Amino acid sequence: MSNKKADSKPQAKYPVNLLDTPFPMRGDLPKREPQWVKEWEERGLYEKIRAASKGRPKFILHDGPPYANGDIHLGHAVNKILKDIVVKSRNMAGFDAPYVPGWDCHGMPIEIQIEKQFGKSLPAAEVMSKARAYATEQIEKQKVGFKRLGVLGDWADPYKTMNFVNEAEEIRALGKIIEKGYVYRGLKPVNWCFDCGSALAEAEVEYKDRTDPTIDVMFAFAEPEKTAQAFGLPALPRADGGIVIWTTTPWTIPANQALNLHPEIVYALVDTERGLLIVAEERVEACMSDFKLTGRVVATAPGVKLANLRFHHPLASAHPGYKRTAPVYLGDYVTTDTGTGVVHSSPAYGIEDFQSCKAHGMTDSDIINPVMGDGRYIESLPLFGGLSIWDANPKVVDALREAGSLLRSEHYKHSYMHCWRHKTAIIYRATSQWFAGMDVTPRDGGKTLRETALEGIDATAFYPSWGKQRLFSMIANRPDWTLSRQRQWGVPMAFFVHKETGELHPRTLELLEEVAKRVEQSGIEAWQTLDPRELIGDDANLYEKNRDTLDVWFDSGTTHWHVLRGSHKDQLQFPADLYLEGSDQHRGWFHSSLLTASMIDGRAPYKGLLTHGFTVDGEGRKMSKSLGNGIDPHEVANRLGAEIIRLWIASTDYSGELAISEEILKRVTEGYRRIRNTLRFLLANLSDFDFAQHAVPVEDWLEIDRYAVAFSQQLQTELLGHYEKYEFHPVVAKLQTYCSEDLGGFYLDVLKDRLYTSAADSRARRSAQTALYHLTHGLLRVLAPFLSFTAEEAWKVFQPASDTIFTETYYAYPEVAGSAALIEKWALLRDVRGNVTKALEEARTANRIGSSLQAEVAVHASGARYDALTSLGDDLKFVLITSAATVVKVDDEAQESVDVAASKYQKCERCWHYREDVGAHADHPTLCGRCFSNLFENGEIRSAA
Repeated sequence: MSNKKADSKPQAKYPVNLLDTPFPMRGDLPKREPQWVKEWEERGLYEKIRAASKGRPKFILHDGPPYANGDIHLGHAVNKILKDIVVKSRNMAGFDAPYVPGWDCHGMPIEIQIEKQFGKSLPAAEVMSKARAYATEQIEKQKVGFKRLGVLGDWADPYKTMNFVNEAEEIRALGKIIEKGYVYRGLKPVNWCFDCGSALAEAEVEYKDRTDPTIDVMFAFAEPEKTAQAFGLPALPRADGGIVIWTTTPWTIPANQALNLHPEIVYALVDTERGLLIVAEERVEACMSDFKLTGRVVATAPGVKLANLRFHHPLASAHPGYKRTAPVYLGDYVTTDTGTGVVHSSPAYGIEDFQSCKAHGMTDSDIINPVMGDGRYIESLPLFGGLSIWDANPKVVDALREAGSLLRSEHYKHSYMHCWRHKTAIIYRATSQWFAGMDVTPRDGGKTLRETALEGIDATAFYPSWGKQRLFSMIANRPDWTLSRQRQWGVPMAFFVHKETGELHPRTLELLEEVAKRVEQSGIEAWQTLDPRELIGDDANLYEKNRDTLDVWFDSGTTHWHVLRGSHKDQLQFPADLYLEGSDQHRGWFHSSLLTASMIDGRAPYKGLLTHGFTVDGEGRKMSKSLGNGIDPHEVANRLGAEIIRLWIASTDYSGELAISEEILKRVTEGYRRIRNTLRFLLANLSDFDFAQHAVPVEDWLEIDRYAVAFSQQLQTELLGHYEKYEFHPVVAKLQTYCSEDLGGFYLDVLKDRLYTSAADSRARRSAQTALYHLTHGLLRVLAPFLSFTAEEAWKVFQPASDTIFTETYYAYPEVAGSAALIEKWALLRDVRGNVTKALEEARTANRIGSSLQAEVAVHASGARYDALTSLGDDLKFVLITSAATVVKVDDEAQESVDVAASKYQKCERCWHYREDVGAHADHPTLCGRCFSNLFENGEIRSAA
């Protein structure tokens, strides 16, 4: 690098080679970074990277789309910057690694925003147009934020799930899984949010503490003779009493249709003041205490003996509408951890309840389902009609008390399901929905969706590895996927359904394609305005348009279909090499993508899954508005620079929580300054170096220069191994050590004398500069993935004729002969140097010397250390940064030591060494012999350092 603009320092009487560089010490990041962002965009940097990478092997990191709603937060910054580091590092590793960012655009949050702004009575067409406009506005806002963080990508053409082509391809993906036989319609309890008025996906459910009533309720004997027989008694000792259940949902009692017992649990018939009560034998003592009763066990029987016994509904005496009985069904899921060992079953409001009742022959029409979509009971429900279920809870308790069925009522705090959007409690509610069956055998007779997905997990690499078991457990135990939603702003399940039978039109696959063609031209609005007669003619009298929309997780979960192989197939490919998201996406995007690809392709859509943790404050607390501990990435970028955020993320082990605080940012900033100062030193000392003109062949380098390049090459091999495994914090840690200790604390420290005092064009100085040239090439490239702004800024000073560092690949260092032995030898020398430095510090503390150059040292060494030290000859003093150094051989390590003495000679004005020959030339009384030679003769000869 020969930089004409670099100025040397003002000439002194005896000048040294102190050069300057336009690369400033202060980064001034908040000011400079936006200029780089603007310049990159104007120069079409992303397109240039793509052109330079053309023809290389592809590496596809597929972007999990953030939701197009709200400002970007620190979690967004973590996610996008990690992706940026991966993509840049893969490009530099010689891959063609495009990055197509995307956005998730349909669904509830945007629909809620439109309702807030314009009310709930807008026509569907207006809801959709306003939702599109809102999503577009949010995307543009978020896009600016992501670009400000230094993230490079195809920002001019991102994918959006609301683009017409993506909406159309999603309908085609739905057609594919219908064709394969995975989709069915059925009545099932699903997660239901009253505020959304819709079913929720598992990933849309969060758990929060809530206080609810807990009640113990007696169902009176309806078949006393059979009950006596079950317990091996000729007759019941008394007529009053019944079986006792415990529940935390009193509102489900009006819909009770069965009771569940475990077949192997032993149940006791207990005589009490409230009659004969049936509870699990091992719960008798606890129950009697809770009910404030005394009891005597009359008989016992295993649950299997009580199967099919019937008991009266506990509100039977309160209203004729409840004069029905509940049969006992056996279930392995019943436990005796709490309660009575008896579970009351309302099949409309519990998954296990539903499955148990269906297994015992109950039809969909038999199921009692009095709760409407808004959370109120139907008006016709006896005693509680029209009430909200939450308001009904105390009234149900009161009614049970009056009916004589209540044994205990308390309140207790427990973790309960809530809607992630509204933060309100949700329930399981049986509704008619469209499902993807986890255990359905597809039409081709292959493996079930669950089996295929689990095999896909086995074939996937996980970073960190524990993610594999987490996702495996979720898939292994999950229920069927509820595909349908009851909303407007979403991709339609564009079916024609028979008005009487509910069956799909026999031409459904063909019709879906026809709808997809229209959506491709006009968006999902085309389905809203479609007259059924256009497609099914007179069949329109028999069939109606399905009004359900697809789960928004199907939108993002099929991006492998409508983006990788759809809207951006020219840039991307299937399967992706990597999906990278927060650890919550094991039940979100990773999950839904796995299921859709397993249905469509019989495999996972990714080769690897990388998960990162969430941000917490310096004390490990989750960030929240109430704690006031949130950190805004915009504010940090504008105050400290996006580079500091990037360095913080890269230096943190993302597999766990990512802690951030002002103190942590301060430490990161200090680390950044050390790296920047190293770069400034390198660039300044290369500012008069032109590689073509001044480079010294490897074999002619001084030994320490060969060591520095060999060491840097070895380090780069380690770093690239970390990059390949997405281990970024070891990369940063090793580079910070490299800059502060290996370079700043050793090599560059030793080099200063040669760089500054040797003749400007001497072999000794040019050897050092040649090594620095290679080190700078290597260092900037391994820094570029995470310190992108700084690496680019330094690169433009280092290689002004080059367009950008981001079209480069990792550096190919020149081969150094005997590099392994060289590294081993200099490790010994550095170890000895550490001992010498310690001895010098002790002498300085004792006021025996000032600077280390005032010292002369004698190093007593044995074995390999002695050999290494003596091999340097007179250059040893330069390595130790003393004015003189001798080596004394000793027999063993125990005798090794360092003697320090103050030099008795004068200090050279130019090099600051204390030498016997200072003033040897009468015309230059303050100059030493080597400086005289370097300035006025052929220069000193140096071989090692």
